[in-house]
Amino acid sequence: MYQYTEFDKAFVRARAAEFRDQLGRWQTGQLTEDQFRPLRLQNGWYVQRYAPMLRVAVPYGEINAAQIKVLAQIAREFDTPDASLLAEAQATQDKIAGLAPKLTTNYGHFTTRQNVQFNWIPLDKSADVMELLATVNMHGIQTSGNCIRNTTTDELAGVAVDEVVDPRPYAELIRQWSTLHPEFAHLPRKFKIAITGATEDRAAIGWHDVGLQVIQNAAGEVGFKVLVGGGMGRTPVNGVVIREFLPWQDIMNYLEAVVRVYNRWGRRDNKYKARIKILVKAEGQRYFDEVETEFREIIERDGAPHTLPQAELDRVKAGFVDPALNLPENTDEWLAQAEAALSIEAAKTPAFARWLARNVRPHRNPQLRAVSLSFKRPGYAPGDATAEQLDAAAALVEKYSAGEARVSHTQNLLLPWVRLDQLHALWLEAKALGVAQPNIGLLTDMIACPGGDYCALANARSIPTASAITERYQDLDELEDLGHIDFHISGCINSCGHHHSGHIGILGVDKDGKEWYQVTLGGSDGKDLSGAATPGKVVGPSFSSFEVPDVIEAILETYKQLRVSTGKGQQEAFIETLRRVGQDPFKAAANAARHPAADAETV
Repeated sequence: MYQYTEFDKAFVRARAAEFRDQLGRWQTGQLTEDQFRPLRLQNGWYVQRYAPMLRVAVPYGEINAAQIKVLAQIAREFDTPDASLLAEAQATQDKIAGLAPKLTTNYGHFTTRQNVQFNWIPLDKSADVMELLATVNMHGIQTSGNCIRNTTTDELAGVAVDEVVDPRPYAELIRQWSTLHPEFAHLPRKFKIAITGATEDRAAIGWHDVGLQVIQNAAGEVGFKVLVGGGMGRTPVNGVVIREFLPWQDIMNYLEAVVRVYNRWGRRDNKYKARIKILVKAEGQRYFDEVETEFREIIERDGAPHTLPQAELDRVKAGFVDPALNLPENTDEWLAQAEAALSIEAAKTPAFARWLARNVRPHRNPQLRAVSLSFKRPGYAPGDATAEQLDAAAALVEKYSAGEARVSHTQNLLLPWVRLDQLHALWLEAKALGVAQPNIGLLTDMIACPGGDYCALANARSIPTASAITERYQDLDELEDLGHIDFHISGCINSCGHHHSGHIGILGVDKDGKEWYQVTLGGSDGKDLSGAATPGKVVGPSFSSFEVPDVIEAILETYKQLRVSTGKGQQEAFIETLRRVGQDPFKAAANAARHPAADAETV
């Protein structure tokens, strides 16, 4: 995990002090609401449906136990609204949706951008929270606003067995370059970068404004494949390759060219057409040519100011220190004993065997494993963790993963440094905490945004729909039989739940003030199973919330009827069957599940 320098620490503390000053001037009327709004946004503070929402940055998903403990403290002490506000919000929810599920407080929410959000912190407490975050080198800088946001990467970065080059040092260099970049502080719209260094794209780089894949050419030289113009929202577009191979030394110069042309050409007259994906789609080769021209200007006229020398890369690489794990030296003998012990425990306890197969992944060091704690379980929204659960998770991270963890793109928590001989003990404690569901990659390991329960932009609620599916599919044998399914839910067209990239996607829409849902099929985020990033296709007219669980069940039953064996007792995956037979049978099944007198009833 990257070790913050004294400069980094002082910078974060200074930013927290600056925010306290800005907040105070707004509270006393020295700053107008219009003046304060961009300042709070670029520190991660939104004003949502009922209360402020804070988004805390977790650069490229890396987080340590001390930081998780502080997040738990914030959830416990600050994520608590005034009782009258909570009562008013609940009454509004009940009016919208009948008897709505109880709004929850005192929790954090893991996001698809590897950040953590809080939904109830009063704005007058915001400076206290920022100063508390700064004690563990955390902040909300550029987690909102029209700027370069948190760079994301593969949750297995640095430990993956298929990794060509560790992308984290480059992600850290991008963080340092982009933070408070004066030229790019007020872009036409937000700007998101994702990077991967593995052969499998687990960072969904094709769905980002800029996607970077660290590669090696035939000569063994390290460089980047660069994609631009990806994004979801109202117009889902996949990124296109602008450079097949860019030498690593030039990545900052090239990114500056990409963003500079966007900043110059991007539309500011219409926020719905302001993202770079619209510019790239409209201008095509003309945009590419302008980027190359700008890049040459940076190199030849400006003197290549951001060319990375080897010494600078080495400096940042040195900041990523593998933890001390006290591993045995007699590797082969120790491995044989540890694997034998695991086999015995797995044979005795099928639930443990299932967890090993589903939640535990290989590691570049055969003595270790990477383990996912599942924050997808009944009674909680996907990605939610209470203050108590965050405290307990921090203890697990400290005890079993040398104090380091990763927030995943799929809203779970990954422990990347678990010893092989400690897996069973970890499982027992995770099971007691309720985060050992062996469902990673299965239907109930769904992605979902907070939706209309909290978000001011949402057209419909995501959480009740997610809960209904989770409750219906609790049989682990049934989930395993259905196999890998990417199931994603968004409460509005902004697509924070990444519904476009789901094998099955749900999109909340508003019809005459009532909640309805579109269903999409066949999306991909770019992983090997799903193939290149692509948006799903809409099944047909939207469904009422009451119908959605039955529609999903009908689609899955159709899959079970149509799938074929791939040999050795294996069945086609859902996405493979869908692509082989086409969408028509699934559309027919979904539409047959409509209720004749359906209205937007509560699930």
